[in-house]
Amino acid sequence: FSASCSGCGPGYRSPLDAMKGPREEIVYLPCIYRNTDILKPDYLATVDVDPKSSTYCQVIHRLPMPNVRDELHHSGWNACSSCFGDATKNRNRLILPSLISSRIYVIDVGTNSRAPQIHKIVEPIDLYWKCGLANPHTSHCLGNGQIMISCMGEPSGNGKGGFVLLDGQTFEVVGNWEHPGEAAPFGYDFWYQPRHNVMISTEWGAPKALADGFNPAHVAEGHYGRCLNVWDWTTHRKLQTLDLGEEGAIPLEVRFLHEPSATEGYVGCALGGSVLRFYKTDSGDWAAEKVISVPSKKVEGWALPEMPGLITDILISLDDRYLYFSNWLHGDIRQYDITDRKSPRLVGQVFLGGSITSDGPVKVLEDPEKQPQPRPRVIQGKRVPGGPQMLQLSLDGRRLYVTTSLYSGWDKQFYPDMIREGSVMMQIDVDSVNGGLSLNENFLVDFGKEPDGPVLAHELRYPGGDCTSDIWL
Repeated sequence: FSASCSGCGPGYRSPLDAMKGPREEIVYLPCIYRNTDILKPDYLATVDVDPKSSTYCQVIHRLPMPNVRDELHHSGWNACSSCFGDATKNRNRLILPSLISSRIYVIDVGTNSRAPQIHKIVEPIDLYWKCGLANPHTSHCLGNGQIMISCMGEPSGNGKGGFVLLDGQTFEVVGNWEHPGEAAPFGYDFWYQPRHNVMISTEWGAPKALADGFNPAHVAEGHYGRCLNVWDWTTHRKLQTLDLGEEGAIPLEVRFLHEPSATEGYVGCALGGSVLRFYKTDSGDWAAEKVISVPSKKVEGWALPEMPGLITDILISLDDRYLYFSNWLHGDIRQYDITDRKSPRLVGQVFLGGSITSDGPVKVLEDPEKQPQPRPRVIQGKRVPGGPQMLQLSLDGRRLYVTTSLYSGWDKQFYPDMIREGSVMMQIDVDSVNGGLSLNENFLVDFGKEPDGPVLAHELRYPGGDCTSDIWL
């Protein structure tokens, strides 16, 4: 990958080196049938995103799993830029956990990147018996060659934020990363920063509470998280729990700045409609402050009298200049200049579907941001069902890919049309100099036209790594 280094390991020497990497040609997306009317296995789709290709914007391969109702969700790598200095490491396996079945699929993407195959299956019983954990979510490779996967629960469906370690060669479950009795009450995402000996993890909710949809009463009953958990990276001890309060309810994706010496990052809080900056204080502990707020809109014709934006995915460009996030319910993606880390500045916004389109059943009665209700988004004759959700930015920061499915149980509740019509994948052109977002009208992958019927496509990964999977040491 890098001309300046022969015989080095996977990824890139630095985030800025990664920005000079080759343009993405294919992406991998898990496609989910759970909670649809189609009883078929979830599968991993390979999509051609090379404009020069004859199969541009098409699914060129589908790898079905051997089971049904897994709920494939997020994926990670057996090796990333954290192993850059190790020439024996190769980014050739995609780690693909199942959120509901608790299976972990290890996918061989090295033999033929355009047609991946299953390499190994870690069965749920290994997670249950060896770790007392279930509902695996985020996987990151570690510099030592192991793979670490955050979990959201324990086998009976209650919340439990622990971490499973896999052997990087055999992919067998090694055991827990955290010490006995020190798991957080809830789990979801995590990011580590070895230079500061820290890992920070987030909290979604108890799997059995969110499995089939969102019940607002469950928030008051304490089935959803609102804390950041700070861990000592070397000793694996939990150091701090930062209660983010109501404005920080349901903190999902956590992103340190990519620069490995940075002592700060951002977390998107879904229910609170806010982005918080977390940072190391002068006294050496960690704190968090709200730096972006998306106010709820007063509405009629919807389930509740107020509609939150529901910030679901956030990411940071590799040069740490821009922050992006999606408001899944309001239907917009926003781009912020974060050059001033404490005062992000909105520089781009684009609406792609959502729940408040001007021709829909919902009427906005009061909007603190005073925006008109957006028109429905139609691309190549296809009306976009659902709202923008998972994001992935090209290495050079000029193309933002978007899918619309959040999680099948919530898709079914909030966007039943997406269950019927399938999700879509879109691409946004990014002005990475001055800021600005515009939809590429020539790009659409319609997962409503899949051979076995409409499907829910979720997270996006490039074979060579990207700004949400790679960590630099």
